[in-house]
Amino acid sequence: MSGRTTPAKVVTVLDADAVRRAITRIAHEILERNKGTGGLALIGIRSRGVHLADRIAAAIRAIEGVDVPRGIVDITLYRDDLSRGDQTPQVQDTEIAFSIEGRKIVLIDDVLYTGRTIRAAMDALMDFGRPESIQLAVMIDRGHRELPIRADYVGKNLPTSRGQQVQVRLAEVDGVDDVILEG
Repeated sequence: MSGRTTPAKVVTVLDADAVRRAITRIAHEILERNKGTGGLALIGIRSRGVHLADRIAAAIRAIEGVDVPRGIVDITLYRDDLSRGDQTPQVQDTEIAFSIEGRKIVLIDDVLYTGRTIRAAMDALMDFGRPESIQLAVMIDRGHRELPIRADYVGKNLPTSRGQQVQVRLAEVDGVDDVILEG
C-alpha cells in the first residue's frame, strides 16, 4: 500500500439553473405562506445566507414589485462551541436597519445540518426584539439534526452521511452557482 488516499468523490447535486429555480420556488412559497409581503422581512445568516437572502428578495421584487426589508445577522458570539479550543472568533456586524417587532422574519442560510447555527441566529435576533414569527429558508437540508429545528422552505432535501461535506457555492463568493456533495 502506497499510503496515498483516494480523492473524495465529488457529485454536483444542483447546477446553476437548479439553484436559480430553487430560489424562485422558495420566493413563491414565502409569498404564498405569508399572503404577500406585508410585515415580511428577510435576514441572511453570514455569509452565504446573506447572498441567498438578496437573491430571494430580488425574486420577490420580480414577482410582487415590492422591496422586502433585508438584514444580516452574524452569529459568531452566539455559537455554543466558542468555549472549545483556542478559537479567535472573527466577529462581523449584524446589520438590521429596521425594527423586527411584530414582523414575519424569514431567516435564510445555505445548509441546515445540526440546527445549532439556526439556534444561534434565533438567539441573536431576540436581542433585536420580538418578531411575530421566525421562519427558516435553506438551500439544502442535509439531515442529522441535534436540535428540534426544521426548515419551512427548502431548495433540496439531501440525505447525507456525517462524513460527507455539502458545499453551496454562489457566484458572489465562489465564482460559480452550484451545490456539490463530497465524500
